[in-house]
Amino acid sequence: MVSSTNRPRPAGSFQVTKGANPMRSIFRPAALAALAALFLAFASRPVRAADAAPNTLSPEEKKAGFKLLFDGKSTDNFRGYKQDKVKGWEAVDGALKRVNKDAPDLITKDQFEAFELLIDYKISPGGNSGIMFHVAETDGPSYVTGPEIQVQDNVAGHDPQKSGWLYQLYHPDFDATKPAGEWNSMRILLAPKGQKSSVYMNGKKYYEFEKGSKDWDERVSKSKFKDMPGFGKQTKGYIALQNHGDEVEYRNIKIRVIGGNESARK
Repeated sequence: MVSSTNRPRPAGSFQVTKGANPMRSIFRPAALAALAALFLAFASRPVRAADAAPNTLSPEEKKAGFKLLFDGKSTDNFRGYKQDKVKGWEAVDGALKRVNKDAPDLITKDQFEAFELLIDYKISPGGNSGIMFHVAETDGPSYVTGPEIQVQDNVAGHDPQKSGWLYQLYHPDFDATKPAGEWNSMRILLAPKGQKSSVYMNGKKYYEFEKGSKDWDERVSKSKFKDMPGFGKQTKGYIALQNHGDEVEYRNIKIRVIGGNESARK
C-alpha cells in the first residue's frame, strides 16, 4: 500500500507547499497580465478633449478643424449685444465669467451658419443663463431672434425649462447635468439646411431637430415665440451667452464651421 505522503499526484493537479496560499499562486500571473494590458491600452489610446488642459485644443480637435473662441485669458472674440466692446464679462481663472449683474448678453464678433460648438458651463446655485444661436441684433433682446439652449441649476432653478433644453421646443426625457457649481459640457451640432441638428449634455444625446422644418414650425406656433416674427428665421447669426442676472461661467468654447455641402457628422 502506498502511503499518503508518497502517493503519486493525478495529472493536472498541483502540490501545495505548507504555509503557501494556493489562490495567490494561481491569480498572481493573471493579475499582472491584466494590469499590463490595462497600462498598454491607456498609454496607446488617442488624446481626447477631456485629457487636454482647459481652453486648449486636442490633436483630434485641431485635425477636425476646431478653433478656440476663448483661450482662458482674452475676450477678443466677443462683444456685448448691440455694443462695440465687452462689458460686465471678464476672464477669471481661465473662465469667461459674468461679473456684473447689469452686463448685456455676450455675443461672438463673427456670425456663424452651420457649426459644431463645444462649451462648458458652471452655473451658480439657483442660477439661470442660456446659449443662443443665429442671433440678429434688432431693437429687441437677443432671444427674439435666437433660439436658446437653456443653462440652469436643475435643482434650485425656478424655470420649468431645464438645462440643455431648446427653450419651449425640444427636450429629453432624462437629466444628464451635474449639480450647480460643477462644470457641465455641452456639444451643440447645428447642421446645414436639410440635416438633423442635435444637442448633447455631458456626452449624452439629448435630442435632434431640424430648424425650419414642419415639426419645428409647429412647435414654435405653440410656444411663447409665436408672437415674435423674427424668431428662428435667421440662417446665420451670432452666438450669444445670456446674462439672466445670475452668476455663470463658461470655458472650453470651441467651434468647427460646417460647410453647406458638408455632412454635420464626420
